[in-house]
Amino acid sequence: MSSKILIIDDDTAFCVMLKTFLQKKGFEVENAFNGAQAKEQIKDTAFDVILTDIRLPDSDGLQILKYVKEVSLPTQVILMTGYTDIKTAVNAMKLGAFDYVGKPINPDEILHIIGLALNKKDAKQTNVPAKTEKKKESVAFVKGISGTSEQLHEHINLVAPTNMSVLIIGDSGTGKEYIAHSIHQESKRAGKPYIPVDCGAIPKELASSEFFGHLKGSFTGAVNDKTGHFEAANGGTLFLDEVGNLSYEVQVQLLRALQERKIKPVGSNHEIMVDIRVIAATNEDLYEAVKRGDFREDLYHRLNEFCIKVPRLSERKQDIMIFANHFLAQANVDLEKEIEGFDQEVTALFRSYDWPGNLREMKNIIKRSVLLEKTDTIHLVVLPPEMQEPQSTGGGLMGYTKDNEEEAIKKALEKANYNKSKAAKLLDIDRKTLYNKLKLYNLDL
Repeated sequence: MSSKILIIDDDTAFCVMLKTFLQKKGFEVENAFNGAQAKEQIKDTAFDVILTDIRLPDSDGLQILKYVKEVSLPTQVILMTGYTDIKTAVNAMKLGAFDYVGKPINPDEILHIIGLALNKKDAKQTNVPAKTEKKKESVAFVKGISGTSEQLHEHINLVAPTNMSVLIIGDSGTGKEYIAHSIHQESKRAGKPYIPVDCGAIPKELASSEFFGHLKGSFTGAVNDKTGHFEAANGGTLFLDEVGNLSYEVQVQLLRALQERKIKPVGSNHEIMVDIRVIAATNEDLYEAVKRGDFREDLYHRLNEFCIKVPRLSERKQDIMIFANHFLAQANVDLEKEIEGFDQEVTALFRSYDWPGNLREMKNIIKRSVLLEKTDTIHLVVLPPEMQEPQSTGGGLMGYTKDNEEEAIKKALEKANYNKSKAAKLLDIDRKTLYNKLKLYNLDL
């Protein structure tokens, strides 16, 4: 049975366009062009999701939201508004809106949000506690408008419906886990388990037990049977975060399980068949690790059927204030405050700052600023002092000629055992500058 959606907006052309788009995606869709008409339709029809504009001729989206909550409907309400209308968006979330989305509407974005809203509604109706979406996944609701962001989400949409293994490469804090979860949510496995595993937190001695499970008494400390990550993810998706941290011995075990699609719990004589899709993420260059002998080449190719490279936040200049406004709305809800926006100097700093910690750093800085700010606008004084210090512009290589700069880079790479992050630190430059220099000198290392 198709899910039923109500679109409320006084822009007739927009309503019809969105209705047509969603009908093509298999939804039953109705339109309402004002608040009174919408309430009548809500009385007569059990809608799964309501999309309503904030501003209506005779009412507003908040009134629609309140009406839905008053009559205790399980309907999920998504508000459509401009990203600058932070205060209203915050009030909507406090009143129980599922989320808000900015205009102009991005079709893929609205489809993703509707899918999440339907999942939450279904969980409530079956009395199964809906898993709270991790806060870092809230980046899903603001995909960005830059060309880099569009390409990123085009790749997600292309690979999600397949069963291909995906390797996500990107710096810490760029949202790799969100991307992995998005791929799962948009795949045919969306209703099955999604099991994230922090590979860096698994001791080598316990890896077999963690991945494949064990039977009670199979080793000292095994006081109960344990289900491993592979079995827990059966039918769904296994997300291996920071897969480059796995020891060589564990890589061998992992490769065997992925090739044979069956596992044997520690202490058991019986093999268990598993059907899983694997998504892996790393903040290091795995191909370089393969060349160094730190990562198995056969496992690398098994994981890298499709590669997604996640851009740094500083490479998405057009998106910076979109993300900032979204994190501001989140922080307002979490801290029960009503900060309305950013001072012009803060906006300028945000756009010029390098954001070494990417989205995670931005989220933390904005939440801290909301806590400290005493007015209704974020000012420079509440930002961390290090944000306002002059940033590195590759000064570590200043004074070198072209010939000896190239030689200095080679020596730094050798000293760092070809780890580019460490080499960049030795040269007192950021990693992006190092990559640009490697490209400039055609150093394929």
